[in-house]
Amino acid sequence: MANSFKNSLVQAVGTAAVNVYASGIGVQSTVIGFTISNVTSADITANVTVHSGGNTSYMVKQATIEPGSSMVPVGQLQKLVLTNGDYLRVQTNTPSSADVILSVLEIS
Repeated sequence: MANSFKNSLVQAVGTAAVNVYASGIGVQSTVIGFTISNVTSADITANVTVHSGGNTSYMVKQATIEPGSSMVPVGQLQKLVLTNGDYLRVQTNTPSSADVILSVLEIS
């Protein structure tokens, strides 16, 4: 099995939910870092959803991120495992208000 570290960088996330990472078919992915940064001068709220096997669950719901700061839904001791087409989406309450960085270990 091949191990590969990858980053996903998504800029200007806003009011439309955006896929920020999708695990490929036959790939086991471990999200080892996940940061959402507020790039505006006002508070924003962010939602993170995990989509797996036709189910959708909130990882984060309406979390406030102050101007110029960030939140880390996955990092340090917390990890998230995604397999076979699972994916993550991010949405905020303000257009073009957040940048997202994910670090992932993929095993195929």
